[in-house]
Amino acid sequence: MGLLETIRTPQDLATLGSTELEQLADEIRSFLITNVAQTGGHLGPNLGVVELTMAIHRIFDSPRDSIVFDTGHQSYVHKLLTGRQDFSTLRQEGGLSGYPDRGESEHDIVESSHASSSLSWADGISRARQLTGDGDRYVVAVVGDGALTGGMAWEAINNIAADKRRRVVIVVNDNGRSYAPTVGGLADYLASLRPTIDSFRAAPAYEVALDRWKKRLQDGGPLGQFTYRSLHAMKKGIKDWWAPQGMFEDLGMKYIGPVDGHNLQALENALTTARHYGGPVIVHAMTEKGHGYAPARAHEDDQFHAVGVIDPETGEPTASPGAQSWTSVFAEEIADIADERKDIVGITGAMLIPVGLHKFAARHPERVFDVGIAEQHALTSAAGMAFGGLHPVVAVYATFLNRAFDQLLMDVALHKAGVTIVLDRAGVTGPDGASHHGMWDMAMVQIVPGLHLAAPRDATRLREELREAVAIGDAPSVVRFSRGSVGKEVEAIERLADGVDVLARRPEGSTENDVLIVSVGAMSELALDVAARLGSQGISSTVVDPRWVLPVRKSIIALAAHHRLVICIEDGVRAGGVGSRIRQEMRAAGVDTALNEVGLPVEFLSHGTRSQVLERVGLTAQQITHDIVAQVLGTKVPFARPLPGQAHPTTGSLPTL
Repeated sequence: MGLLETIRTPQDLATLGSTELEQLADEIRSFLITNVAQTGGHLGPNLGVVELTMAIHRIFDSPRDSIVFDTGHQSYVHKLLTGRQDFSTLRQEGGLSGYPDRGESEHDIVESSHASSSLSWADGISRARQLTGDGDRYVVAVVGDGALTGGMAWEAINNIAADKRRRVVIVVNDNGRSYAPTVGGLADYLASLRPTIDSFRAAPAYEVALDRWKKRLQDGGPLGQFTYRSLHAMKKGIKDWWAPQGMFEDLGMKYIGPVDGHNLQALENALTTARHYGGPVIVHAMTEKGHGYAPARAHEDDQFHAVGVIDPETGEPTASPGAQSWTSVFAEEIADIADERKDIVGITGAMLIPVGLHKFAARHPERVFDVGIAEQHALTSAAGMAFGGLHPVVAVYATFLNRAFDQLLMDVALHKAGVTIVLDRAGVTGPDGASHHGMWDMAMVQIVPGLHLAAPRDATRLREELREAVAIGDAPSVVRFSRGSVGKEVEAIERLADGVDVLARRPEGSTENDVLIVSVGAMSELALDVAARLGSQGISSTVVDPRWVLPVRKSIIALAAHHRLVICIEDGVRAGGVGSRIRQEMRAAGVDTALNEVGLPVEFLSHGTRSQVLERVGLTAQQITHDIVAQVLGTKVPFARPLPGQAHPTTGSLPTL
């Protein structure tokens, strides 16, 4: 039995010697490579934080001390050290979450996988601890250098630094290339001195003495003030030459580091020093994403930030390439559009390749801007670019648009800015769970005045609607598409005058049908399946794809008036979604046909494959057809309009409220 199998709680680490700890680190890396290769997941980030996570758990006492992971994709090692060592169903339905999960362990706190929020959590937890008499408990926030590009992180640091009593330790997991490696004899000598010097600088007596001499010199007239300024400038210059810490200390935070993030003893020394300081501290750890795994280190794009199923020996995918992805279709088309129009610019929030702007950037590097994890800034900057005569295309995951709603509403829409927002991973995304599902966007943008929203059903329509979106110069336009492979092409049998596509009429040629099915985006195959099933039950139908779901097209309302029942199928939340908006427009036009919104419930949906999640919530052809048949027969609300001569169905007695 290996050492890892003996670890059930973080306290089990306390009895291990240095040789055993090195062995444990090796076992953890081997475990991660073997297991994540079989399921897929965030491999590179976790290989980079093995020693760092071990050191945190050896110096701090979880769960009494709270450990908060920013984003949380780097919490696999934390899971292993807190007794969760069955990774066989990682990120699969019913299995281990790919992020911290309160339902799994008392050691997990923040479940949201959105970046830059951990320091605000740390601020809030530490404030609560002070007020409830638990001020001796520590809060440790592990935040990456990438997450520090988000403005929310700096808002939190500004507040944390203002209170010197709070026991907050911010561990900056720096796996980027922000600082060149230090080499040579002098660097090695300084590195050997660092633990002693950091311990001295973080001692309370040092701070007291420093404050006393500062006051004496500043009260000592012009000569004393000159002496203080000179000494302070010299001290700051030496520190900034030795380590790039000035920005943190200018904010009032004690800084320790940089420290080798793969040297367990150095990490423990730094974290022990931070713990003894008793106030807010930043510990700066330099790590390598993918550390210890050559295929990850050799992967230039992202060091295996996230992988599918791979061969653990080579790091190569085991599955043959599948159908073209939605993202790759967008990547090709936006690059071609950029070739044709010099006013088109791209904006990404630290996700150039994942959102498909890399081909655009390769052809026109001066016209693609990575603003870091700063979606709010991205939208307002885009409004400014539009004012300056450009047409920005902001590409983000659908779930991350939530963070920039105010900017979309007040900076882009209010100013009628011609900005196109491309939402990747819209709808149910699958294995990344509740905070990564892109299920909120369509309901959210419904209330933005003047906004145009497109939901393409296939690759051809994505190209087509993207070009239509960038042609809109006086309002925001949104184009959303799903995660994964594009389905087969779904050709229309007719395009109506306002751009609505009619996908099917059953029976063919009919204009007075029982059911109008409005299919939103990638739900077209499901909608056509439902129509076929209804036909076998003798129920006629028309299936339409609005293409542009906002503004609601007049032909949709006209078709609704000629059907007994309207069904809107969407992969967003049905509360306030597309179906809800169509129903409002129907009422405003005096059309009283009943409408049933078929979409996602207002719930946080746990991880699983897309098909598993859709089945769990009833978005299957069988369930939808069953409900429609009942509505047409008058046994389930909303009731279809009765045929001539039929009595209107009734639910019987009024319900008791």
